[in-house]
Amino acid sequence: MNKVTIRYCTGCKWLLRSAWMAQELLSTFEQELDELTLKPCNSGIFEVWANDQRVWSRADDGGFPEIKVLKSRVRDVIAQGRDLGHSDVNKTS
Repeated sequence: MNKVTIRYCTGCKWLLRSAWMAQELLSTFEQELDELTLKPCNSGIFEVWANDQRVWSRADDGGFPEIKVLKSRVRDVIAQGRDLGHSDVNKTS
């Protein structure tokens, strides 16, 4: 079962940003994802987890991810080797 969890700070008003990223991930991985959860938190947290692996942390990675980067990191956990087309940050051409 593939799942993604986005943990976001309610005090920082990051719900809309989190919901947009959730929509982007759901659109891209509609065949692979079984569950996507938005989890309200506090203390400035913004993290994205895929199958219990943290793929983005605002604190450790510095700010918020570009959506192409986030999609690539999620793909590397839930759909290894899948081509993301024009939004694949690992493409060389």
